[in-house]
This record gives sequence, C-alpha cells and structure tokens, in this order.
Amino acid sequence: MTWNPSRYDEKHAYVWNLAADLIDLLSPKPGERILDLGCGTGHLTGRIAALGAEGVGIDASAEMIAQARKNYPDLRFEIQDARVFRFNLPFDAVFSNAALHWVKEPERVIACIDRALKPGGRFVAEFGGKGNIARIVGAIKAACQAVGSPLKEESIPWYFPSLGEYAALLERNGLAVNEAFLFERPTPLEGGEAGLRDWIETFATNLLQHVPSDRRPAVIQKTEEILRPALFQNGVWQADYKRLRLKAIKEGKPV
Repeated sequence: MTWNPSRYDEKHAYVWNLAADLIDLLSPKPGERILDLGCGTGHLTGRIAALGAEGVGIDASAEMIAQARKNYPDLRFEIQDARVFRFNLPFDAVFSNAALHWVKEPERVIACIDRALKPGGRFVAEFGGKGNIARIVGAIKAACQAVGSPLKEESIPWYFPSLGEYAALLERNGLAVNEAFLFERPTPLEGGEAGLRDWIETFATNLLQHVPSDRRPAVIQKTEEILRPALFQNGVWQADYKRLRLKAIKEGKPV
C-alpha cells in the first residue's frame, strides 16, 4: 500500500479528529514516554506531546513519516514495521488509532507491544472491528463483478476482529484487558459528492489492483450507485465504520 500523505491530511482529517476521547482514555501524563503505533502524519503524536508526554511515532510508510516530520519537526518519528518494531527503552504506554486493522498478523504486533511496555504499562487502541465497512466492501465486490473483474479475497488488506477474538489474543500475550467496546460509528466523509471516491482512492486501492486501469472508474461509479441509497444523505457520504476500542495493562508491577 502506497500512501499519499498530502491527500490524507487534506481530505481525511476525521481520522484523528474523531480520536479526542481516545486520547482521554490514554490520559497522557507529563514526563511519560508514549509510543504512537501507526502514527500516520503525526497529528495524534503531536497531541500526546502537547499534553507533556514524550511522544514517539512509528509507521511503516516512509511517505507518512516524512510528512509527520514536516508537520512536527521537534518530535521523533521512525519508519518501523508494527510486526517487528523494537526500542532500547520501554514505554509507559503504547497508543494506536486507525492503524492495527492494516496488519494481518496481530499476534506479532501484540508481542512487540508487550515487549515495548514497562510492567504495568498500558495499551490503548482503536481500529476497525468485525463488520467494519461491510457495506462498502460488499458494494466494491459487486461492482468488480459487474465489470468482469471479480474481486480476489487475498486483495483485501484489512483485519477486522471481533471483540472476543482480539481480547483473547491480548490476554494470551500477557496484556490484561480493562476496557473493550465494539461500536458502530457512521462517519461523514469529507468532499461532498466526491467523498466516497476519495475514500476508495486513499484507503481501498488494493481492492482494485486486479482491475484493468481503464475499468476502475466504472467500478467506482458502480460502487457509488449501489451505496447511494443507504450511505449518501444531504450531500454527504457516510462510511459504515464499526470500531473496536480497548485498554489493556501489561502484567507485572510498575517499576
């Protein structure tokens, strides 16, 4: 997946603007060392730092990290893969917003999170849960079929677990779940009539890789036709988001 950070910042600010109460759940304290896992263009790392913590951001995308460094030149950002990241010093907390559903190997990610935390440290995250964007994906599948290019299941880049599935993974890896919620959050997309198209071109390009380039506009148009009755209201597209939000504590007494 290749990201366009300028498009991301310009058209998808809701990704971080909707995370204000997730920051409240994290409750950063002055002097704490907090890792923002999958930091994107760095806006939530910046909010964490503004509350007095030492915010460190990592992302697998070199393009996103370059933009994060441009947005927040005084903060530390590194290109690291969520499945294998390492730091010499442990963190008081690991935070992640709208990132973990991009990684299909959750146990590897959780093992890294556990290793990165101090005993008693906390993991606070929100990402797509079971049923997330089910209508959008279903419409894209139907549109691909309609133009003679059926969608291949292996091209779907996301992992949307149930609450029980993910909580069990955390518990097996030494992270005790304190809070966990799976909830619907219909999300207005910016851009008016072009909102769904912009969303697909930013987040769902993997689903169209198998479609010949001359047929892709028809796929997007057909997707819009299918979804318009349910997801387009008063000039605004609504994404059918379902989010998994949780807080877990690493076992062991704080040092």
